[in-house]
Amino acid sequence: MPYKIPIGPYHPSLDEPYKTIVHCKGEKIQGIDIDIGFNFRAIELLAQRRNYIQDLTLVERVCGICSCVHTLTYALAVESVAGIETPPRAQYIRLIMAELERLHSHLLWAGVAAELIGFQTLFMEVFALREWVMDVLESISGNRVNYAINCIGGVNRDIIDTAAVRAAICETRKGLEKDVVPVFLHNPTVRARTEGVGLLTRDEGLDYGVVGPVARASGIASDVRSDQLYLVYDELGFQIVTAREGDVRARVVVRALEMLESVRLIEEALKRMPGGPIRVPELYLEVPPGEAVVRAEAPRGEVVYYLASDGSDTPARVKIRTPTFVNIPSVRAMSVGQDLADMPLIQAALDPCYSCTDR
Repeated sequence: MPYKIPIGPYHPSLDEPYKTIVHCKGEKIQGIDIDIGFNFRAIELLAQRRNYIQDLTLVERVCGICSCVHTLTYALAVESVAGIETPPRAQYIRLIMAELERLHSHLLWAGVAAELIGFQTLFMEVFALREWVMDVLESISGNRVNYAINCIGGVNRDIIDTAAVRAAICETRKGLEKDVVPVFLHNPTVRARTEGVGLLTRDEGLDYGVVGPVARASGIASDVRSDQLYLVYDELGFQIVTAREGDVRARVVVRALEMLESVRLIEEALKRMPGGPIRVPELYLEVPPGEAVVRAEAPRGEVVYYLASDGSDTPARVKIRTPTFVNIPSVRAMSVGQDLADMPLIQAALDPCYSCTDR
């Protein structure tokens, strides 16, 4: 007999307010209803009531895990309208911080995945590496989250001791290569728990318009770092990571290999980083009338900022589209025909952020 099970908006498997009503027959899922919007912080409205500098602090609080990419994308949008060109060194520092943030986010997700799979030892190993990354972020910016690194025209802080950062990243790479990535890729327990679960085909991914690791795990080779070539990714030979299977294991593999690519990008950026100023000197910000649409690759996928200026010191419009908002509907396709017990793992494999979505 069919029945319904509500999961959320507050549930042990979900740390943020998000509700699904699962339609089941026996232990098999036949359909799912998704309900979001339990919080409303009015960030876009507030952005239109503060000046351009104050909005940097505001958009950094869209999400605590991917705060750097929000200030980066917003700053790129303002710079596009104002015709500001950031110094080369600032672009390298922005890239290094963005990839450190991606490492931090993916490691957090990997720890949650290990916990849901029941791999407690792996959870501890992953979170130990995450502490390494957060220590590096703190050594550069002074903060473990909400780094306040980006400013309009460049960055607020320089990377003085590149050797120390390089040494810490080297240790992180060793930990990933020795403990984390081999387990996620080859461990039979992880494979048995994730293979064939939460399938999203390439065609379904295209229909739902998924982005980020979710799309790349379904064979969709889409990544803003290669599609648009912002910052200096083209100079560092960025390599996109994809898989074809479209299940939870594919999403695990893509994120695991992306962590190694992020480490490589950071090490290469530290080697090649030029000298010079870290921001436009003595910048008097004056934003003329105009508009810009800027995309960047957040840890969870493409984030889009639309900014319109009427020539005043306050934006006329700031519109933010986050990757989780795009990816959430695809849970319907991933869940049908799956076991009810797999629902927490399927949702976690999406790496959802409802802080970004309910802004």
